[in-house]
Amino acid sequence: MKNPYIKSSLGMYINYFMLGMINIIIAANMENLSERYGVTVAQISLLVTAIGIGKLIALFFVGHLADGWGRKPVIITANFLYLLFLVGIPMTTSYVFAFVFAISAGIANSLLDSGTYPALTEAFPKTASSASVLVKASVAIGATLLPFIMAFLVANHIFWGWAFFGMGLLYLINGIYLIFMPFPDHRLVSTKGGDAIQTDFKEQPKLLGEGLAVILIGFTSTALIVVWETWLPQLGIQLIGLESNQAVQLLSYFSIGALVSVLLLAIILDKFISPIMVAIIYPIGALISMLILFMVKSSGIVLVSTFLIGLFTSGILQLALSIMMKLFPANKAITSSYVNIASSLAFILVPLIISGLVSSAGISVTLIFGIVIAIISVALAVFVLGRIKKIFA
Repeated sequence: MKNPYIKSSLGMYINYFMLGMINIIIAANMENLSERYGVTVAQISLLVTAIGIGKLIALFFVGHLADGWGRKPVIITANFLYLLFLVGIPMTTSYVFAFVFAISAGIANSLLDSGTYPALTEAFPKTASSASVLVKASVAIGATLLPFIMAFLVANHIFWGWAFFGMGLLYLINGIYLIFMPFPDHRLVSTKGGDAIQTDFKEQPKLLGEGLAVILIGFTSTALIVVWETWLPQLGIQLIGLESNQAVQLLSYFSIGALVSVLLLAIILDKFISPIMVAIIYPIGALISMLILFMVKSSGIVLVSTFLIGLFTSGILQLALSIMMKLFPANKAITSSYVNIASSLAFILVPLIISGLVSSAGISVTLIFGIVIAIISVALAVFVLGRIKKIFA
């Protein structure tokens, strides 16, 4: 029998495809926004921080909304908040209003996460991990496409704001589309198995035990990505001796590795390997890649290592969310929001920590920090694996 939620999932993946563009659209338009608002580029970069702040604040209550109201209204609300952000940012000339719009985008991000991940696990219970990882694939594809859209607008002398307006229109259309799509009843928890709604426990999961470990994986998985997306070009310049344009291209190798990872996970998860085993294997792979880069500082090695680090750091957050919802099926949105809170904290804290370390100890400390985080990730995942074997029949 055909799954009745396939069309609904398409709408959810389209939301994340556009989110991939939103994640980098501020960075891609810093000069344009600086000129429009009459502020410095450094002040424009704070709009990204505002998105993170909005996301973090909202995460403390959106889980309760998604478990109380249901997944569908929460997701649709996110669509219209993103519409506000995408229309408001290029239309206003006020930096203060732009900051408010950025906070609204962060709130929308939290709503989207808290509604979408539980909805996908409920719509595809037997392949919930793969369904969650495809969210990351949608984001990666969107992020890859936006630079080409911006280049087209520049080449044809079209107002840069049309990139915002176009996405806003798509969010509006997709929000209306999702209104008419069916969603699983979030109040029904099956006891017949499946990936994310398994309730046949040998013993009850502990939020302050394995739950906390999964939450910390949400932090460490994001920390690894933040370190590399932020400092990779500088590593190429200062540690390997690459030219500036070559160092920036390293981000492309990292992104390609990330995209390959999520596509690979979408195929093998649930069929050939469990999410928790991936959460162990991936940080080990990242650890080995970083050690090789640390010991062999050559341009050829940095290309291969960068690709592998992108491969082995992508998708772990989505797996952590899937594991969390499997452990606590009765409160999926609430417990998964804890993982997202940890992830948001990594976005705020890790750049501050690394910036201070680099200032005092040099660029190579970023590699050391990444290696330590990878070791912690492996230890956490091994602990969770042991608990899962005791919890599930």
